[in-house]
Parts: sequence; C-alpha cells; structure tokens
Amino acid sequence: MPNIKSAKKRVLVSQTKAAQNKAAKSALKTELKKFDTAVAEGNRSEADVAYKVAVKAVDQAAAKGLLHKKNAANKKSSMTIKLNKLA
Repeated sequence: MPNIKSAKKRVLVSQTKAAQNKAAKSALKTELKKFDTAVAEGNRSEADVAYKVAVKAVDQAAAKGLLHKKNAANKKSSMTIKLNKLA
C-alpha cells in the first residue's frame, strides 16, 4: 500500500475504474450473446432487434476505449454477415 496521499487516491480511483470497465465489458458480452442465441434459433425478427442493440453496445464500447476501433468494426461486420445469412 502506498504511503503518499495522492498515490493512495490513485489506487482507489484505479480500482473504481477497473470495476466500471469490467461491468461494461460484461454487459457488452451479454448483448453479443443475446444476438448469437437469436441467430442460432433462426428467429429473424428477434435477431434484428438484438442486432441493433448489439451494434450500439459495440459502438459505445469502442467510444469508451473498451474495444479497439478495428476490433469493434470486426465484431459488427461478423454480426452483419450472420444476420444476412438468416434471410
């Protein structure tokens, strides 16, 4: 444990931010899984709704820095391909 007051504060702030990032990544993974299950069931209308929610979640994660910009684009591209195969 650090002795300097500012270093103590940095430890607390980094713990808080790590918890927020973990929660946000978990929520993102949940949205992606919901889309995958809708595609696996073959339900087009449900998959459309889940797709829109998942794409928004990926964009927000990329904006927050949880995902790299190109990683987010890759995820969206693969989701679009899965959705188009349902048609």
